[in-house]
Amino acid sequence: MNQKIFIKTFGCQMNEYDSNRIYDTVKKIGYEKTNNHEDANCYLINTCHIRDKAKEKVYHEIGRVKKIFRSKSKPLIIVAGCVAQAEHNEMIKREPYIDLVLGPQAYHKINRTILNHKNKNEKKEETEFDAISKFDYLSNIKNQAKKISSFLTIQEGCDKFCNFCVVPFTRGPEYSRPFNQILDEAKNLIDNGSKEIILLGQNVNAYNFQGLRLSNLILELEKISGLRRIRYTTSHPKDMTNDLIDVYKHSKKLMPLVHLPVQSGSDKVLELMNRKHTIKTYLEIFHKLKKINSKIEFSSDFIIAYPGEKKEDFEDTLSLIDEVKFINSYSFVFSPRPGTVAANLPLIDKKISIERLKIVQQKLFFNQFKINQSLENTTISVLVENRTDDKSKLFGRSEHMTSVLFSGSDDLIGKIVKVKIKRSNQNSLFGEIFKQSNKKVA
Repeated sequence: MNQKIFIKTFGCQMNEYDSNRIYDTVKKIGYEKTNNHEDANCYLINTCHIRDKAKEKVYHEIGRVKKIFRSKSKPLIIVAGCVAQAEHNEMIKREPYIDLVLGPQAYHKINRTILNHKNKNEKKEETEFDAISKFDYLSNIKNQAKKISSFLTIQEGCDKFCNFCVVPFTRGPEYSRPFNQILDEAKNLIDNGSKEIILLGQNVNAYNFQGLRLSNLILELEKISGLRRIRYTTSHPKDMTNDLIDVYKHSKKLMPLVHLPVQSGSDKVLELMNRKHTIKTYLEIFHKLKKINSKIEFSSDFIIAYPGEKKEDFEDTLSLIDEVKFINSYSFVFSPRPGTVAANLPLIDKKISIERLKIVQQKLFFNQFKINQSLENTTISVLVENRTDDKSKLFGRSEHMTSVLFSGSDDLIGKIVKVKIKRSNQNSLFGEIFKQSNKKVA
């Protein structure tokens, strides 16, 4: 009888992709995916180290699992992902309930590791950086995702070493997957019904395989007839090269949304962060893309109250937000990550930090609201992905990734339809299918 595996995924889109590929992999040794955690013979926690208190969230989750299985047979407990990579020496010692620890570059070893544990009952951690073997292995296992919009990792790791970031230590150095390997997986996803592919990487626009860049990949994907939309995330301003910018002149499938984290509007703070770009270069990218297509919108990430941020630096961030008018952004108060350069820097007063975050978010959210409001009584293109959880509405996304809800039949799922927007809020648009009148004017 097949056993069942449940995966709890924290964090980024790359973790979502990894979790789906783990499901594909463990099928080979008789594990089936379950969405009911209480049925699981194997409970895998795919962790993220970006957000605050990431490590403690893992132990909290394990405590929750212990309660669930208090009167049942204990499942195999695997901790995977970036927290597993960063804390592997400590995890099994601190929490005996954990059986296996797997870093994000060791997923190709998961079947062997599970089988060895069953045979020998040994606790083990696998945390070597081995991206080449990982993706070579996964390329031989079909991606079984059957979503209208699918993630596809093309690049992992980062060589930028921003002073606040753990990615170089948890995901390793930059690695770009072979060009044809990516195309093969993309074609497989499209055969499974995907109409949109979102290319992923910790530093996705640093993609470079034997001189082929992200721009080459987008233009090659453009040729696949079943694919309707292309997106990519997350980018670094330093790698927003002219060849990539020029793709926006030619591609009809690349969506007009650029997620380009700036982190701060102050050059002084950017230097303290070791970001390797300036506000001048960021705005040059912004204006180049706007000149190509005025409908291109930007989203971003902001770290507020980074150590050394003065009032004038914070005001520079507010000025940048006013100039760019980001369509969507993520903003957080700085929190130190162990092992990074910024880990032991003196923090800005908590009250000041929270007040600055509140001001930034008010400005960002107001921009989002006004942009959405401006779309009321207009007609936009929406890729229909599925139904809402309560089945009452269809759910899709605009070209700018905004959620759109409207009434319609299931045969619209997977199609791009015209929706007339009737109302909006900060995060979503609400409308109805646009029905063009066939009446002739006398």
